[in-house]
Amino acid sequence: MSVLVFVEDAGELAQQALTFARGLDGEVDAIAFGAAPAVTGVGTLHVAEIDVYAPQAWARAIASLQPTTVVAAGTDRGNEVLAHAAAMTGGVFAANVVRADGDAVTRQRWGGSLLEEARLHGDVTLMTVAPHAVAIEEAAGEPTVRAFAPELEDADLVAQVVERVETSGGGLSLAEAPVVVSGGRGVGSAEGFAPLEELAGLLGGVVGCSRAVTMAGWRPHTDQVGQTGTKISPDIYIPCGISGATQHMAGCKGAKKLLAINSDPEAPIMATADYAVIGDVLEIVPAITAELRRVRA
Repeated sequence: MSVLVFVEDAGELAQQALTFARGLDGEVDAIAFGAAPAVTGVGTLHVAEIDVYAPQAWARAIASLQPTTVVAAGTDRGNEVLAHAAAMTGGVFAANVVRADGDAVTRQRWGGSLLEEARLHGDVTLMTVAPHAVAIEEAAGEPTVRAFAPELEDADLVAQVVERVETSGGGLSLAEAPVVVSGGRGVGSAEGFAPLEELAGLLGGVVGCSRAVTMAGWRPHTDQVGQTGTKISPDIYIPCGISGATQHMAGCKGAKKLLAINSDPEAPIMATADYAVIGDVLEIVPAITAELRRVRA
């Protein structure tokens, strides 16, 4: 086997990883866990019969297929599972890769503000693909689906997910929302998010926030957009009172359009915004909401 793609689901990031893998040398297969996602453009889809998320067990299944190159999306699970797989195979692991040519790779560092060129020296190479760094290219061809039960060690199942607690948000997550309205320190308080909630509701979106907000205790960490939070790719992103630190921008670089609202015209986020409104967030956001309601009346 040459190239093996770890597919968590059939979502956008998985499709980016599959596109990246098809650009490498060799035949491309995929591996999934529990059930077979709808993927195309691979030869064989190996479905490991492991119904719980246990990173070491998933890595053991990947290693059992004896791949020479492993690719995954640059998600929390992608990075965790491939790190375990690298240890098991004695391979070399690079995270947040944007390009690969032979043993040479280019990967993002410091939230995408720096590109590092490196070489991977090892019999097995493992790479996660930086989110939203690869344009998806559709590929035809239904794979052959092969279910298998990997041989696991007792220690492989010691750490596993035993419960999932869904966050509120009307069933729409930050990662999936077509519109995200985020607030930063400039919102002023937890109560200052009420106008943002109203605007997001009108636009069919959800509310996010910056790291400073979660540290202040105004919003839960599950609402955080950023390198250590959720990476988003909405049709439009509306950051309100957010300066645009590197960590935050790493999480929203996948947005199709960015409308920034900030009282500081020199805020770093203004330099990358497609549209910018300079002024008090607590005056501008209610004005936008009022105009939307008037137009829709």
